[in-house]
Amino acid sequence: MENEVLLDAAAVTRCRRRVHLDHDPTMREVPRAPQDPSAAQRIADAAAHRDEIARRLIAATGEGWASVPRELPAPDRVALTESALATRVPFIWGALLPVDPEGGRRGGVEVLVRTAGGYVPVLVVRHRITDRGEGALTTGLTDLDPDNATADPERKVRSHPRDQLRLAHIRRMLQKLGLADPRALGGVIGLDADVVLWHDLNAPTWPGGRGALTEYDARFADRLAVAKAAAAGDEPLAQPSRVLECRRCPWWPTCGDELLAARDVSLVVRGEDGVELRRAGVSTVDKLAALDPAEGPPVPLSGESFGNSVMLARAWLADLNVVRKVDRIEVPRADVEVDVDMESFGDSGAYLWGCLLSGADIGVRQGYHAFATWEPLPTPDEARSFAEFWGWLTEVRQRTEKAGLTFRAYCYNALAENRWLFGTVKRFAGEDGIPARADIASFVDSEEWVDLFQLVSDQFLCSHGKGLKVIAPVAGFSWRDPEASGEASMRWYRDAVGMDGDEPRPEQAERILRYNEDDVMATYTLRRWMTDEAQNVPYMGDL
Repeated sequence: MENEVLLDAAAVTRCRRRVHLDHDPTMREVPRAPQDPSAAQRIADAAAHRDEIARRLIAATGEGWASVPRELPAPDRVALTESALATRVPFIWGALLPVDPEGGRRGGVEVLVRTAGGYVPVLVVRHRITDRGEGALTTGLTDLDPDNATADPERKVRSHPRDQLRLAHIRRMLQKLGLADPRALGGVIGLDADVVLWHDLNAPTWPGGRGALTEYDARFADRLAVAKAAAAGDEPLAQPSRVLECRRCPWWPTCGDELLAARDVSLVVRGEDGVELRRAGVSTVDKLAALDPAEGPPVPLSGESFGNSVMLARAWLADLNVVRKVDRIEVPRADVEVDVDMESFGDSGAYLWGCLLSGADIGVRQGYHAFATWEPLPTPDEARSFAEFWGWLTEVRQRTEKAGLTFRAYCYNALAENRWLFGTVKRFAGEDGIPARADIASFVDSEEWVDLFQLVSDQFLCSHGKGLKVIAPVAGFSWRDPEASGEASMRWYRDAVGMDGDEPRPEQAERILRYNEDDVMATYTLRRWMTDEAQNVPYMGDL
């Protein structure tokens, strides 16, 4: 039926407004933002991961598998799944369940496992599902029997609510078919592919002691009501509001224009704070800016403090990207300084470490240094390029110390660099030139490693975001490439290494190097500006 509304599991973790727009027939011809290349790569990586897990599982367990190819049309996949379920096949790979028009559900799962009481779902995901600790219920990777699950003495569950909600969605579909195991169980195989993590979907893991099934039912009922109202042309049940998801949402051009036209309060406060302020009658940036910080918030806020939120609104109205939170901006400086910026490609690895050396002469060429591999990731050559980077940085630090001088290295948002500092030494431990994890930890935890993003966050209110592309222009810096962005560099990298089957394009590699050099020049410019000229930025108390 034309107006039939069917939601997959992703709907329960999506913005309510996105669910509305996805099902509003008047929006079908409205242009949407293109998918960014990093998302396309994540999808491709996830597919490759699933294929490898399927190969390993089927090889280990032998007979008893029915495989449903993903490339088949949906009706054919459903027919194969139904046939396998009817004959009680022990394991079904790539299952696509028949739609549930009454419940408004559609969806599938990587593995369905037959038990004595029915079937349980198992997801295959490309993220880590456990941390060091204890208590996670696991079986070995190739043991798909939940009856064998035991409390793991070396692992605890890493929080991924989306996984449990996906499992809840499939369980409800299996229950509709009368094929669900009586126990509310579901499994997940993660990026490390060493265990199956088993979840009790009734366990109280949500606030208020709710289990995943209870949380799922509430969310799904809400999203289904939003979608049905949109499909029927009724009054929308969800209005636009800026949230974290907006950064990668295809509907952001539409919502962004609406929010700007309304001067919506979520343009300066995010997430639930915008919702709560709107409910309290503070619906616009203007209304928030007019409040007196000394009187306290009309509702509790979970993000920025109420006073800072008011000042952000005033800065936004004054078209000020940044205002000072402190009397004087402080930036740790040193005799010898290195600005560092890393380029990675999705979860495949870090292919480029760029460094800008400045300050006192220690006998090492000053200026930009690049340490890169142009073999498609993942590649063992990544170890070689990282070892060269770390060897160069170590030499700079040692020469500085020998000269009796001080040293500091700077990056913008150390979370990204730290991830690949630790991740690379873990993956290539024992290779030539790869340092021990303790050496990385000693550097990262020292005063020599400075996160400019944290300094900006601590000392400025930023009304239009704190990204380097937003803040560095305030300091007078501009990128040479008009398309410069992390998303664009993903496209350039694919071309540079010939990832899509084409011949490698060296000119795109040069483009990435210019972009990376500009990134380290941006941090260099920003920290020098913060040391001197930033003292002239308006103080929030004066707004």
